[in-house]
This record gives sequence, C-alpha cells and structure tokens, in this order.
Amino acid sequence: MTEKLGIYIHIPFCRSKCDYCDFYSLAGKEDRMDDYQKALLAHIKETAPFAKGYQVDTIYFGGGTPSFYGEKRIAELVRAVKKRFDVSREAEVTMEANPDSVDAKMLRRLRRAGVNRISLGAQTACDQELRAIHRPHTFEQTCQAVAAVREAKIKNLSLDLIYGLPGQDMASWQESVEQILALKPEHLSCYGLKVEEGTPLWQRVSRGEVLPDDDTQADMYLWMVDRLEQAGYRQYEISNFAQCGYQSRHNLKYWMGKPYLGLGPGAHSDFGGRRYSFIKDLDGYISGVLEGGAVIDESELIPKRERGGEYLMLRMRTTRGIEEWEYRRQYYMNFEPIEQKLAEFEHHGWAARQDTRWHFTPQGFLISNQLIGELLEVQEKAALSELLPKARAAFGKKKPGDEGKKPEN
Repeated sequence: MTEKLGIYIHIPFCRSKCDYCDFYSLAGKEDRMDDYQKALLAHIKETAPFAKGYQVDTIYFGGGTPSFYGEKRIAELVRAVKKRFDVSREAEVTMEANPDSVDAKMLRRLRRAGVNRISLGAQTACDQELRAIHRPHTFEQTCQAVAAVREAKIKNLSLDLIYGLPGQDMASWQESVEQILALKPEHLSCYGLKVEEGTPLWQRVSRGEVLPDDDTQADMYLWMVDRLEQAGYRQYEISNFAQCGYQSRHNLKYWMGKPYLGLGPGAHSDFGGRRYSFIKDLDGYISGVLEGGAVIDESELIPKRERGGEYLMLRMRTTRGIEEWEYRRQYYMNFEPIEQKLAEFEHHGWAARQDTRWHFTPQGFLISNQLIGELLEVQEKAALSELLPKARAAFGKKKPGDEGKKPEN
C-alpha cells in the first residue's frame, strides 16, 4: 500500500503583524515575493525525487498570510506540486487566509487550481477585540469573506477563534461563538490566547495590561466545547471541532505521527525517520535554495523509543487517544504503568476509557500539558526498569577463564 504524505508550504508574508503572533512572518517585504516564489519552485523540484513511492494526499499553505501572497503565486505552487509529486485526485488542499485579503474572483481561481479548503482567521466577532490585537479586518469583512468562499463554491471552510483576548469576557465570547456558528463553517479551530515572549502583547502585559485569567479561560473553553457539540461540531483535538467528515486531514498527520514535508523558512518536516527544519531567515532561505547554500536549521534522527514518547504526547491531544496493543505493537513497551496512571486521571475526571482506547476529557484537555508530562515520566521509568535487568545481565557475565578468580582490590 502506498504511504501517504502531507506537504506544508510556508508563506511568511503579512500585511501587518498581529500583537500576539510569534510565527515566522514579515510585514513590508512584498518586494521579495517574486524571488521567494522562484526559491519555492526550485525547492519543490529539488525535494520531489526524495518522495518517490509516496502519494501526497494533503497540501497546506500556512503563514503568515498566504492569501496576501496572491492567487497567481498560490495557483502556480499547486500546479508545481502536482507536476513533481504523485498527488491524489482527492487531496485536501488548504490555504490560510485573512478576511481582508480574499474575494470571490480570487477564490474561484484558486478552486480551479485545486484549492478546496479555506482556513479563515476570524479570531472574534467583536470589532473592539480585533482592534485590541491589531487584526487588519472587521467582523463584517469576515462575513463578506465567508460569503465569497461560498460564492466560489468552496465547500470546506474552517474558521479560527481565540478566547482570552484583551477586553474579552464570558458574555462577549459567547456572542462571538454564536455569530460564528451562524456563518455555518464546516470546521472550527478555537485557541486559548498565549502570550509569547517578545511579542507586542507580551510587552503590553509586562507593562501591566490585564488579560482574562486562567479560570476565566477555562470557563470559556468548557462552555465552548459543550456549545459546539450541541451545534453538531465534534471535538477531535484539544482545539479543533468539525462537522462529520470535515476534520483537517493535514493537521491530523501531525497529531497521528504521519510523515510530512515542509518548505519555506521556519517550516518543519518529519520524513524518513528524521525531523528537520529550515532557517527562519527569508533572505537566507532564498539565497540558500537558489545559490546552493545551507538552509537546514536543525536535523535529527528519531529513535523508536523516542517515537513512543511522541505517540503519548501527540495522540493524547486528540479525542481518539491511545490504545494498549497499538502502543505495544509499535514500540514494544509495557503499557501497564501508563494505564495505571490513566486510571488515576479517570478518578479525577480528567481521562476516560472508551472500548479499548483512553483519551482526555475536556477537563483533562485544560491541563493536558501537566498530564502528558506525568505520562511521559511514567513511560521513562518503565523503560528504565526494562533496560536495567538486561544491562546487569550483559555486564555481569564472566569472560571465559575468569571462573574461580578472586576480585581485585
């Protein structure tokens, strides 16, 4: 059976930077777009031979703001991937977009080129909250963008939302969710605001600006999970919800440990047993690809045992969770200590068992970093307990002729 592969293409250009964003993206660099396009096309051609024997079933344009990059460039990149790689006819092809940088004409061209899924950064339905984080659009523009997606006959739409924004309270969050539900997207990604060091928002908080606290964010999250379930959106990952059949196939590759290739500055890959990333330097990436310079930032082979840790860390982000014999079969490791810890979590209401699979509850997802850390600690102890007897047996064997010798002082 042909192994499936995802391709991620990073578009680092933005009209403006939002106050909370710490992704590698740049404003005011439009003059580098043409050179960047040449570099991406060259990198696609260079990379494709290594993917022989794989079939690409997801392509994802992330950023930055890919819609700001322009439909002609995106369409050219889609065509290049289809020419160089074995791309499934049913491939999911996603483009991230901001509401202020799409229209129906543009989206029709992209649909004809093969883009069949749009991920739109709505973030909130409250214009005051949008201004507070310097988003370059209004909620009215979000509504217009959704209408343009539908006019272009794109049938798979995802909307992003953020809770915990400056000035946001439970009432405004609930109103945002209701207004977003009225737009009837097929998919929703709902994230708690994180204040990343070095961002303008971090500087604002350092100067004393107050944001909704952890308890308020927890209440927002739990209310949202319940409300989205009522509206027909099934939770399948900590922050992701979808109508039946509309889970993000590309993002599931990350959480399920499937192979993917990334292209562009700051893009990550997990391919051929190796994880690697490219330098976060637009000019360096362009010159490196086109002139033969170094563009790899970090690269490492991932041992099987470490993959076992990733299995716990990534799968427990999803509502599918983990399963004993899946774990034993893939990693040859003892599941019993992990199951004992999960049973403790179940007692507190943080985890649940469905048939043979364990997963976190919404309450568990709220503290998933802590819980996954405990599972990894248990896994490490179990691994050591298995290795020590083998090590003692190996080092404790006597060499031929040593029998009867007294130990040296």
